[in-house]
Amino acid sequence: MNMTSVEEHRREAPQRVSCMVITVSDTRTVETDTGGRLLMDLLETNGYEIARYVIVKDDYEGIRQLVSEAAAEDGIEAVLLTGGTGISPRDTTYEAVSSLLDKELPGFGEIFRYLSFAEDIGSAAILSRAVAGTIGRTAVFSMPGSRGAVRLAMERIIVPELRHVMREIYK
Repeated sequence: MNMTSVEEHRREAPQRVSCMVITVSDTRTVETDTGGRLLMDLLETNGYEIARYVIVKDDYEGIRQLVSEAAAEDGIEAVLLTGGTGISPRDTTYEAVSSLLDKELPGFGEIFRYLSFAEDIGSAAILSRAVAGTIGRTAVFSMPGSRGAVRLAMERIIVPELRHVMREIYK
């Protein structure tokens, strides 16, 4: 795809995208969820809508059920998760999200880890299991929970491409 095609696709993309934000954490509350708050601020600043915001425990079945219900809900076009993407025994977000995806977008995780490696994380970037894809006509992005990871994923990948992703899903 040449740049002209990408630019054309972006022009054809929907301007309104309704998003659900899910923070996966056993300890965060609405008051202490700085990563989730940053994610919502970046979405709203860039013209995206927040349809719902939920904090859920790091529990495979709970995450899976919430994401599945969100993907089936008419008013939600994109689901963005933060947290639970590491390799500790409690981290189950990757497994829960991956088990639901119809189509994976491997480039999201690959680019996220590359940017993390290049910008400040170094070789510890291999510990991230950021993942994205589609469930039916819903885009799903799952990223680590730190503010730095949220900012990187949102500013460098998701904000610039989410409308384009939606255009491709809806065409």
